[in-house]
Amino acid sequence: MAIVSGVATAQSQWRGPNRDGIYNETNLMKEWPAEGPKLLWSFEELGTGQGSVVVANEMVFVTGIPDTVNSDGYLFAFDIKGKLLWKKNYGKDWTGIFPGARSTPTVAGDLIYIEGGNGNVFCLKAKTGDPVWSVDFFGELKADSVQFGFSESLLVDGDKLYCTPGGKENNVVALNRFTGAKIWSSPAYGEKATYSSPIVFNHNGTRILANLTSTSIIGLDASTGQMYWRINQFQDNKIHANTPVYFNGNLIVSSASRKDSSGLVSLKLSPDGKKAEITWRNKEFINLQSGFVLKDGHVYGSAHIQPKWFCIDAQTGQTKYIAKELGGGPVIFADGLFYCYAEKDGEMALAEGTPEQFRIISKFKVPLGTAQHWAHPVIADGKLYIRHNNALMVYDIRK
Repeated sequence: MAIVSGVATAQSQWRGPNRDGIYNETNLMKEWPAEGPKLLWSFEELGTGQGSVVVANEMVFVTGIPDTVNSDGYLFAFDIKGKLLWKKNYGKDWTGIFPGARSTPTVAGDLIYIEGGNGNVFCLKAKTGDPVWSVDFFGELKADSVQFGFSESLLVDGDKLYCTPGGKENNVVALNRFTGAKIWSSPAYGEKATYSSPIVFNHNGTRILANLTSTSIIGLDASTGQMYWRINQFQDNKIHANTPVYFNGNLIVSSASRKDSSGLVSLKLSPDGKKAEITWRNKEFINLQSGFVLKDGHVYGSAHIQPKWFCIDAQTGQTKYIAKELGGGPVIFADGLFYCYAEKDGEMALAEGTPEQFRIISKFKVPLGTAQHWAHPVIADGKLYIRHNNALMVYDIRK
């Protein structure tokens, strides 16, 4: 499994404790009532945004842009019963193409980190939202602009905070998470940033930082930023929005294109981790931004928007089957079952997935919110958090 920060707790970052969509929850419902699980609380004034929530220190955090005219981004903090504790303006955020706050916050100890769509990293106090420091990608790190706004969910690793501004000088950067000072910088291959979020993993004693740029999958020494390897990865609009997953000496990456150097790809790392080679590509699996779950040696996930849910053998890349009972969208996993959120029609489904079949057990229509269903669901302490643009809904899924 990907080993990320020893500081961040299980629900304090993007897609769970290992950034792989797997939540370490137990005693959850094995089916839902026809109308869905009990709605505990909701909030409909987040403004525009696609970032997921994080739950830490008995608080729920999420970002949004309440007014796209002035483009101020706000961090909202709730207690776990849904009381709004505060909302704080952290700075300007993305109001370009597909406007909205993008980054899922990362909480480590008493600090919270946000990447703004306009190219800023913000560090705030988690208890109050008061600013601690910020870094400007363009003014300080000479970043190149990206078409749909910076969307990375920042990664804490000890005293380091990793980010990917892109550009020729500071392509990937490790900042001191307490001060914002630069610890190391890697020019990588000088490409623009894309929309994915990094992982750090231990491979035979070597700690490797893996992420995507606009045209590549890259692996670096997490301690120094030294470039180890680069694999070409194509997407027509240079949109790589899925987080890589490490698996038994392999790195699995998904992009949405049928071109030769795209799709779902598995990289085999050399014993020392300093080289990587492609072992297989699956060009049927066209997943733009919904993530995937690697469970028991198989990849589970959907095609972009389309009602196609795949099971793929992680060793060979062979498609075992394609199920068509639900529209495509984000997927996470907890307590033996998959949680699937259809991004086109807003259906939330509970499903069983095995190498033999993908079976929808229960589903319901998300009742609140507007625009795209892009935010990935989150499970924390027996609750299912669903963000639909301006609305946050929290469901009780405990037995």
